Amino acid sequence: MAIKRLDNVLIVVEDLEAAKAFFSELGMQLEGETRVEGEWVDRVVGLKNVQNDIAMMRTPDGHGRIELAKFITPEATRDGSEEPAVNTLGIRRIMFTVDDIDEVLDRLRSHGAELVDEIAQYEDEYRLCYVRGPEGIIVGLAEELDGA
Repeated sequence: MAIKRLDNVLIVVEDLEAAKAFFSELGMQLEGETRVEGEWVDRVVGLKNVQNDIAMMRTPDGHGRIELAKFITPEATRDGSEEPAVNTLGIRRIMFTVDDIDEVLDRLRSHGAELVDEIAQYEDEYRLCYVRGPEGIIVGLAEELDGA
């Protein structure tokens, strides 16, 4: 049997409010918030005494979701650099298609986002860039051009 769909991507953060504001500014919508805890969570994630606050964000088309989680207990840990490069092993970025890359970038900068390098063009199909958001989260932005 094949998978049905990609349900969501988890991003663990220290500042849940800043992460929600960043992804809201990007155009995602808050679907819901809750605290999860208890034996069932411990068994799923393989940790003890888990308590975390989660916010589920969804794309405007309703198909993509990001689960933002702030661990109360046990505390979140860091592995390596505060700002890992895009070629660091593991999940490094999420890519979104946007209407106007310049306008979105301007809005995200008001939430502390920084352009990783520059906006580049791939043939006559896309304008692309990477943005580093709160807590070093890398978000890719792609604007389809008329030739796409």
